[in-house]
Amino acid sequence: MKIIMSGGGTGGHIYPALTLLRTVQSKIPSADFLYVGTEHGLEADIIPKENIPFRALDLAGGFERHFTLENFKRAANAILSIKKAGAIVKDFQPDVVVGTGGYVCGPILLAAALDHVPTLIQEQNVVAGITNKILSKFVTKIAVGSERALKKFPADKTTYTGNPIRKSVLEGTRAEGLKAYNFVDGKPVVLISGGSRGARSINRAMIDVLVRASSDPRVQYLHVTGRGEYDDVITRLKDAGVDFSTLDHIRVEPYLYDMPRAMAMADLAVFRAGATGLAELTARGVPAILIPYPFAAENHQEFNARELVEAGAARMILNKDLTSDGLERLIDELLSDREKLRSMAAASKRLGRPQAAEVIAEMIIGLSKGRR
Repeated sequence: MKIIMSGGGTGGHIYPALTLLRTVQSKIPSADFLYVGTEHGLEADIIPKENIPFRALDLAGGFERHFTLENFKRAANAILSIKKAGAIVKDFQPDVVVGTGGYVCGPILLAAALDHVPTLIQEQNVVAGITNKILSKFVTKIAVGSERALKKFPADKTTYTGNPIRKSVLEGTRAEGLKAYNFVDGKPVVLISGGSRGARSINRAMIDVLVRASSDPRVQYLHVTGRGEYDDVITRLKDAGVDFSTLDHIRVEPYLYDMPRAMAMADLAVFRAGATGLAELTARGVPAILIPYPFAAENHQEFNARELVEAGAARMILNKDLTSDGLERLIDELLSDREKLRSMAAASKRLGRPQAAEVIAEMIIGLSKGRR
């Protein structure tokens, strides 16, 4: 079986594709894969390190929403990209082509569909991306991460599966997490993360929270700043007189290589509202305070967050309303009401779809069998 995977631009597109690839691989070890991405996206760095064959398509990006000469150039580039994608499809001869989002999926999935190769797109967000909206008219199957996204796509080819997550997300235990970060049992743990690149607004809001928490060891904090934000956060905390070398209940890290263990010990998370992060939180049943990234395409993170809020699994603070005092009050409110926290955890768990990768992998394998 031969499969082309495609997803580019952000980790939110790349890591679901990798999870699906590994899940299919675990079922059919002999399967051959080719990953198609962009030359300058994160995938160009991540995929080769995973020892997966990689081909790049040069893309000009999306069209501007008004008439410009640049749009003519991008239209010409799009046509050329489809031609190049068609050459990749004909050369690799896949049994199925899978896309997880990003502009690069457009040419490769369209080329495959025109060549009558079975195709599948996986939409992670409540609000569908423009590329997937267009592709939905051509692809064979669509897997959506949110039940609300069902109505955005043709009913006869769309399945609510949830979003694929790494198996390791479900394997970590609270005891392992506490040991890894030298925390103690019997005290609540708050996990703060704005994603791999960090979130400046969350980091800045957390400064005063951590300063005040430094003299109150009743709550343990693990704050993941993102690599680009770490030095600034540490400098600000030091300027405020906080010496973390003397504290056992607060950890500040630039990046976590083992987020699953951190999630396993978390009683409460402060997160952005990217689809993959939410899929992992709900699979573990972690209550959350969500602060959606305000500049996400079509404001999709706010819509993602609202789904959890309305289900009782999370509370939301809009980025424009985020303050240290407001965030601290909400953290204190939730941690002081254990029954409320347990209710949120249960609601989160009900939303989780931990078997999503397995379900989608079986869809991919089924499509490939139809090709042979």
